[in-house]
Parts: sequence; C-alpha cells; structure tokens
Amino acid sequence: MGVIAKIKEDKPFIFNITNEVASNFAANGLIAIGASPAMSHTPREAKDYGEIADAVVLNLGTLTEDRGEAMLKAGKAANENGIPVILDPIAVGGTDFRTNIINEILTTVKLAAIRANAGEIAVLAGTLDEAKGPDSIIQENDPEIAKTVAKKYDTVVISTGEVDVVTDGERIALCKNGHEMLQNITASGCLLSSFVGPFVSVVDDFYEAGIYAVTSYGIAAELAMEKAAGPGTFIPALLDALYFLTDEKVEKYKQVQEL
Repeated sequence: MGVIAKIKEDKPFIFNITNEVASNFAANGLIAIGASPAMSHTPREAKDYGEIADAVVLNLGTLTEDRGEAMLKAGKAANENGIPVILDPIAVGGTDFRTNIINEILTTVKLAAIRANAGEIAVLAGTLDEAKGPDSIIQENDPEIAKTVAKKYDTVVISTGEVDVVTDGERIALCKNGHEMLQNITASGCLLSSFVGPFVSVVDDFYEAGIYAVTSYGIAAELAMEKAAGPGTFIPALLDALYFLTDEKVEKYKQVQEL
C-alpha cells in the first residue's frame, strides 16, 4: 500500500499546537490528505493529547507563555510514548523569549523532524543571527547547513526554499516540486509542517517520510495552479489538490534528486 493510501486508511490523529494565522488552514489541509487533526494550545490538555496522538506538531508562530508550556508538555509526553514530534521554529533568533523556548524544546524533546525555511535553519546552524519571520528566506538553501542542523539535533531537517532540502545528517535529497504561489498566501509553510505529521506517523524512516511529504505538497501546489487564477483561488484549489492526491500522482510528477 502506498503512503498516501495508508494515511487515508489509518486517518492518523495529528495534534497541533500552532498559531491563529495557520490553525484553520492547517486543519483543512490535514483533513484533505486524510488525517484527523486536533488544534489546541492550552497546557491543561497538552500532555493528554501528546500521549494519544499519532504525531505532534509544535509551531512557534504566535507564541505565548501558555503555548510554550503546552509545547514542552506535549513534546515530552509524545517522547515517552514513542510518538514522533515535528518542530517549526518560526522566527528563531528574532526575540530572546522565542529563542529561549525553541532552545528548551530542542534540548529536552527528541524530534522526528524540524521543518523551517532556509533562514531559520541557518540560525539553528549558527550561520545567521536571526530569522525575523516565516518569509525570512535566504537566497541559497545550502544542503550542508541543513545537514549540520540534522547532525546537531539528531533529527531530520526539512529546509524549504526555491529547492527544498531534506536530510538526516547523512542522506540528502533535493526536492524540486512546488510553485511560487505558495509564497503569496499566509501559512503555507505552517501547513507543510503540520502536513509532515501524517507521513512520519505511517513511514518508519523519517527521512523518507520527509521527502514524501515535501514532494506531495509541492506536487499539490503545482496541480492547484493549473486551476487557480491567483492567491484567492489558489487556497481552495490547493485543498482540492491535496484531497485528490494519490501515490500514483506523486510517482508521476515527483522531482527528487538524492545527493
């Protein structure tokens, strides 16, 4: 059975602590691919959800003290139960408050994957001082920088840019699917971070899961732009493309180069 077919059959439960801007879009995207999302940010139920989810996504978008506490609780509970955790360290280095919480997650929670733009990955690698926001993408998405972060935190890194990089610190893949229209809507990166959740829940090799997730998402964007006229029509077209995405379409359209 193919990966997407497996997701649609299993309907993995993906617990998201994300931001107001992304919450609705990420939930709809997860439902479209066949997953079952939960969106919550209260510390009071983070541990419970972290224990029963099939994957946990921690998105640092609109960060508060409560969300930071909830992320740590959910991440640690997931670790104790063998559940994969994905981190989206939005704007790492931008403020001390944000960076301190990200560093605490990185040092106390074992991560299945870090999904961030190339600028944020460069901050984690120590080659850039700060990433001011989700649009802070440096010109070159250097695979070696992503590889450094993967080794540093013993995780899979998905570094997004014009060409996306997926690496586990040893293996490296360049994923070339996608469309620039993704840069013209809000929360497209946040949805991708959540989107990784169902893939790591059904594929044991998180590196392969990351490649499949990024490639599938990029192909859906390409197919969406065949029908969309601009950003306003692109969003529903993207959700439609995710809903109708199949393993056969991924195999047909994928553009992946392994180094």
